[in-house]
Amino acid sequence: MITLTDSAEIKLKQLLVEQGESATGVRFAVSGGGCSGYQYGLTFDTAKETDTVQDNNGLKVYIDPETEVLVQGLVVDYLDTLEDAGFSITNPAAKSSCGCGKSFSA
Repeated sequence: MITLTDSAEIKLKQLLVEQGESATGVRFAVSGGGCSGYQYGLTFDTAKETDTVQDNNGLKVYIDPETEVLVQGLVVDYLDTLEDAGFSITNPAAKSSCGCGKSFSA
């Protein structure tokens, strides 16, 4: 299960509305790459038959079977400060991660 903080949920809902009717939820994915082996991906999408669908107060989160094992326990936050704005991901299953926080090793 992926945990979204209140600020991440609000921002994702806002961004989803801006996408229009072509997307029905948010897809979290992991792919090979980045400086630590895997990198996170976030897209606006529709559910596929094999996805796990998680409902976060009306926000649908889609996770494909290959990604699901790598994102268990993931915590997603959204930060908006004077210095920076963006999503912050904490993955308790990661053995290591890079300095930018966008990639990890499992």
